Amino acid sequence: MRRHFGLSLFVALAMAGPGTGAAREMEHARDGVARPHLELRATPPTSFSPATVMVIGKLVGGDDVEDFYCPALEWDWGDGSRSMREGDCPPFDDETQMARLFSVMHRYREAGEFKARLTLRRGGRTVASAAVSIRVLGRGGEQGTPGVGAATEPAGFRRVPVRETNER
Repeated sequence: MRRHFGLSLFVALAMAGPGTGAAREMEHARDGVARPHLELRATPPTSFSPATVMVIGKLVGGDDVEDFYCPALEWDWGDGSRSMREGDCPPFDDETQMARLFSVMHRYREAGEFKARLTLRRGGRTVASAAVSIRVLGRGGEQGTPGVGAATEPAGFRRVPVRETNER
């Protein structure tokens, strides 16, 4: 039975190709090293426009492996904008603990349904990626279409100018 597993592992590695994510996962499985997986959540997941949303990525489970140490972070906000961050970290060793929590704020100015995605990259290759849905409602509580803008005012309401004063 063990021989069969070794043959299966060899065939899977050969088919995956050297240096690919699938090959690396098979090697980690053989070595008894568990890879963490990336989870993503948005707070709040639904809001009125303009909306400031905190998106939190978390590496869950697995061991502290070099593939996930000090990754470049690429945020795709689903509204046509992107953000990137690269770390400057000391070399990885057996005592190194990797960061497992990544968070950032993003402002959605338009109403619509958006899919924010966080991609972790190391050495120019993707090591993990996850996405979360975000819903931004127009001022009237109606859902708009991405790129179209906020919904109209609710029935019975009208917009009035606000005059700012410095009086107390």
